[in-house]
Amino acid sequence: MISVKHLKKVYPGATPLSDVNCEIKKGEVISIIGPSGTGKSTFLRCLNRLETPTSGEIWVNGINMCDSRTSLPKVRKNLGMVFQSFNLFGHKTVLENVMMAPMDLLGKSAEEAKKFGMELLERVGLAAKASVYPDKLSGGQQQRVAIARALAMEPEILLFDEPTSALDPTMVSEVLSVIANLAKQGMTMIIVTHEMRFARDVSTRIFYMDEGCIYEEGTPKEIFDHPQKELTRNFIFKIKNWLYEIQKESFDFYEMMRSLEQFAERQYLNRKQILNLRLALEELLYRKIFPAYGSVPWHVFCELTCSEGGSEIALTLKCSGLQKSPLSADFGDRIVDAILCKYLQLQSSDATTGEFVFKVTL
Repeated sequence: MISVKHLKKVYPGATPLSDVNCEIKKGEVISIIGPSGTGKSTFLRCLNRLETPTSGEIWVNGINMCDSRTSLPKVRKNLGMVFQSFNLFGHKTVLENVMMAPMDLLGKSAEEAKKFGMELLERVGLAAKASVYPDKLSGGQQQRVAIARALAMEPEILLFDEPTSALDPTMVSEVLSVIANLAKQGMTMIIVTHEMRFARDVSTRIFYMDEGCIYEEGTPKEIFDHPQKELTRNFIFKIKNWLYEIQKESFDFYEMMRSLEQFAERQYLNRKQILNLRLALEELLYRKIFPAYGSVPWHVFCELTCSEGGSEIALTLKCSGLQKSPLSADFGDRIVDAILCKYLQLQSSDATTGEFVFKVTL
C-alpha cells in the first residue's frame, strides 16, 4: 500500500530525514517512536506531501507521490491526517466541520454529508454535540471531532501526528480509545506518538526513528522487550525509567513532582499509586535523607521503574556524601516511619564515601 525508498528531506542547516525506507501493508498499524527532533513528524508530512521531499520516492497504491505529474489532491483523498492541533473552524458547528470536506471535495449533497457526518460523530461518541461550536468542547472532544472530519473523506489510510500531545492527561484516553477502535476495524494507520503503552497495545509494527532513518523496526514485543540496537535500547530504557538528580543549589521540589507524575501517568499508574509514590518520595527525602546530610550539599540520584500495568513499582535513591546513615534518622512520625520502613531496603552502603543506595518497593 505504501512504499518509501531512500526518502531524504533537507532544510537549511538540518537534515531530519537522510535515508528512510519502509513498506507498509493494508491494515497495518504503524507507530513511530523516537526522541524529539528525529524527523518523525517530517516523515509523516512527506507521506502526504505537506512537505516536499528533497529526494527519494513515496508510492501510495502504486502512485509515486514525488512525481511532478501526480495529482496530489486526488491521491490525498485516500490519506486522511489528524494533527497535534485540532484545526477546527470556530465559526462552524461540530457537524458543519465534519460535513465541509465531503461536500466541497467529494461532491456530496448536504443531505448525504449530514447523514454520514452524524454516523461518524456517533462513531466517536459525539453525536450529542453535533450542533455545538468547537470552543464549547474539551480538547479531547475537539480531537475526536478532528478524527471524524478526517474519516469523512473515507480515506484508506489515516496519519496521526502526535494526536494527544496537546491534551491534558485526563483527556488522552478518550482519543486513544477512538484510535484503538479504528485499529480493530482494520484501518491502515501510521501514528507518531509518545504514548508507549498505547503503541504497544495497538500496533502491528513499531518504527524507531533516529539518525535520519528508521533506525530499527519490529513487532511491539521485539522493540519494547528485545531492542537490538544501542540507540533503541537507550530510548526504551529512558521511557521505562524515571530519572531525576537532586542537588541542593538547583533543587526544585515542585518540578521534580511534576516530572514524576507525568512519567507515572504515561505508565498508566492509577491515582492511588501516584499519590503513594509522591508521599514515599517526599517523606523519604525530607525526613530521612536530607537530615543525614547536615550542611553538606545534597546529591541524590532518583530512579523509578514500573513493570507492565504498574504491578511492581520500585523507587531507588542513590545518595552520595552522607555524613551518617539515613536509617539512623527518625521520621518524627511513628505511623509514617512504620509504613515506609516496611517497604524500605538498604541495598548497599559505603561509610568511607558516604554512599547509600535505598530501594522502596510499593
